[in-house]
Amino acid sequence: MENKNNPDNKPTNKFNSYWVYGLLALLLLALNFYTLQSTSSEPLEWNRFRSMLLDQDIKKIDVVNKEKANIYLTEEALASGKYDDANKSSFSSSQANYYRTVGDFETFMKDVEKVQLEAKVPQENFIRPEPKTDPNWIPQILSWLLPVFLIIAIWLFVLRRMGGAGGGPGSQIFNIGKSKATLFDKNTKVNVTFQDVAGLDEAKEEVMEVVDFLKNPKKYTALGGKIPKGVLLVGPPGTGKTLLAKAVAGEAAVPFFSISGSDFVEMFVGVGASRVRDLFKQAREKAPCIVFIDEIDAIGRARGKGQFQGGNDERENTLNQLLVEMDGFATDKGVILMAATNRPDVLDSALLRPGRFDRQIGIDRPDLKGREAIFKVHLKNIKIGPEIKPFALAEMTPGFAGAEIANICNEAALVAARRNKKEIDMDDFNHALDRVIGGLEKKNKIIAPHEKKIIAYHEAGHAICGWFLEHASPLVKVTIVPRGVGTLGYAQYLPKEEYITRTEALLDRMCMTFGGRAAEKVVFDKISTGAQSDLDQATKMAYSMISVFGMNEKVGNVSFHGMQQNQFSKPYSDETATLIDDEVRNLLESQYKRAQDLLKEKRNELEMLANELLEKEVLTKSALEKLIGPRPADVKAKAEKLAEEENNPFTDEEGTPSTDLPDDAPVVE
Repeated sequence: MENKNNPDNKPTNKFNSYWVYGLLALLLLALNFYTLQSTSSEPLEWNRFRSMLLDQDIKKIDVVNKEKANIYLTEEALASGKYDDANKSSFSSSQANYYRTVGDFETFMKDVEKVQLEAKVPQENFIRPEPKTDPNWIPQILSWLLPVFLIIAIWLFVLRRMGGAGGGPGSQIFNIGKSKATLFDKNTKVNVTFQDVAGLDEAKEEVMEVVDFLKNPKKYTALGGKIPKGVLLVGPPGTGKTLLAKAVAGEAAVPFFSISGSDFVEMFVGVGASRVRDLFKQAREKAPCIVFIDEIDAIGRARGKGQFQGGNDERENTLNQLLVEMDGFATDKGVILMAATNRPDVLDSALLRPGRFDRQIGIDRPDLKGREAIFKVHLKNIKIGPEIKPFALAEMTPGFAGAEIANICNEAALVAARRNKKEIDMDDFNHALDRVIGGLEKKNKIIAPHEKKIIAYHEAGHAICGWFLEHASPLVKVTIVPRGVGTLGYAQYLPKEEYITRTEALLDRMCMTFGGRAAEKVVFDKISTGAQSDLDQATKMAYSMISVFGMNEKVGNVSFHGMQQNQFSKPYSDETATLIDDEVRNLLESQYKRAQDLLKEKRNELEMLANELLEKEVLTKSALEKLIGPRPADVKAKAEKLAEEENNPFTDEEGTPSTDLPDDAPVVE
């Protein structure tokens, strides 16, 4: 709201309470300084005091409270220069030049009189100590006021720090039970819209329906429909769950509360439940509105698992309060709870039942079409060359999530900037893919020539097996450049977009995985530790084929997926375990021998590829085609496609069915 007296909305100088604290501190320091000045005179020894009395340099002596003798010198004595160490402060004219502690007042008076008698001082000039009572109450007040003031100042400072640093009422120590949710309403602009969310068409439709319900509730209530209470977004990390929620906040014309599940968890008992109550109280006041809880598994884990008996679990209390609140607000209030998690398996069943989270929207990794749409969104923000095609990039990134695609685009921009380019080309994206998949290139890693030769034959073995096996994934690139931690080289493949896999494809993949070790055995008749990750991958694949997918005749059509709780409780007998182990070992050995036989048959191609790798270090698919010829599986697929086109005359130049019929085509009336 604009201030009439301040049209430019410039910050005005408001009174700061810290000025009061500063003035009080200065006042106390001044009083303390005054007190120190009153006691800053030098203590006097008896011999010097006796000499002063003998020389008649003392003007008067005051004994304060019969404990301290304040000694005042004459002006002539001070001017003589004998007493340069005397207190001559101009802060107060009543300051004593010296002081001396008095043990007993009567004895002190007799000693003073005795010295003056020795000096034969006339009686009328005798210096007689005068007893006085000190009315100064400042030291007594400071002795208890200063510590109290320091304690209060520290306490106020801590409260202000706790209130100012965290932002919002939840950071105040007295408002610790308040909700930390961030409110996005008409006054808060959110730049993310549904146009920024790509590759999630089905999920967007579900969420857009919820937003439309809040905007036009009569459209649905007229038919007797009820607004859903909860929408749960489920999917792997990086697939766009939080981004979709931000788009809802940007599109919805209703208040949007955003909070993380970890914000409910505190070390104090009862804080989480209190924050849940306060969150839904604010939501009811702002209804119709949307409440979004990110990473809800922080408070929504299944109750009673892995907990000590008899303990008061704060997280369970928070979950119980959340369940009560979701049942408590009515559907006509217009409060919708959205949540996101990548661990739906750990959530409590009471949280997932109908009536709480009515809709569960699965957000999986995008397919080829979805990746292309995501690339189109991210490529708008960077300068790319004309040869960059989103479809080609989507083909090169199978299985990548939205966050990984954004990372590749950003990494390509950084590579191009590092090379002082004005726009990003395909080579920059290739380097970005290598950086993301294989890790940082280790240019300074020194590899011995004999080790480099082993690595070259190892990677060449993978490439040859993948090139000549029909059901293996097509090869994209093979390199012996060390990258990341422990990666001395790798072969990059382009997996097919498929949702089911046959036994033949799994066996070819396993054989291709053994290609590196088989090449070492065929060429050097020795093996190395470089195949550790290959063996791990092949072993997991073999156990999955036999004990999960039921792809073994002896073990049978059984699946033990998810049934084995731990290594001590197995859902099968020891005989079955022995059988599974034997079949896994036989399967691995057969594919290892198959890889050796294939490499022996293609020994010439293996040698050519290994030597080329030693020379160039990086080879792409086009280089392999020039070196050892086209891939047989690609030739077969192309022949089948040509045969299909010949059998179907109604196709265009690209082989897709054509809607334009020839002139002599029969017409059906």
